[in-house]
Amino acid sequence: MTTSYSNSDSQYNQYSQPQQPAQQPANNRWDVPTSEERTWAIFAHLSAVVATIISVGWLNFLGPLVIWLIKKDSSPYVRRAAAQSFNFNLGMWLMSVVGWILVFTLILAPVGLILFAVSFILTLWHHIRAALAASRDQLYSYPWQIKILS
Repeated sequence: MTTSYSNSDSQYNQYSQPQQPAQQPANNRWDVPTSEERTWAIFAHLSAVVATIISVGWLNFLGPLVIWLIKKDSSPYVRRAAAQSFNFNLGMWLMSVVGWILVFTLILAPVGLILFAVSFILTLWHHIRAALAASRDQLYSYPWQIKILS
């Protein structure tokens, strides 16, 4: 059975409910971050690299966590960028901790040094890629995340 509508019924769907026009955001854009949001997202990604270098890998998750706490309620774009950065850094932090523990066992020191180096290289690689993606208004999905923040 087909249903036909006259021009006067075009505002109603097949269940006779009025169709609502889609609500557009105030800035007339869909999912495109503002320049301030883009800057905060870049900071969320690069703060982990800075913290990794300053703290020798011990506090690499702190920068994204602070940005997530500041911006989580005001910008979904920044919240997602900071949460993903934090979740990825938590995994890299655990890898660093395991690496340091293995270094102190002496027998497994070479494995520990390799884990520590891999953690540092992966942190640099993925955060630089994420910051570049954020500068192009794109979201970056990190691999190996321990999903705590969203």
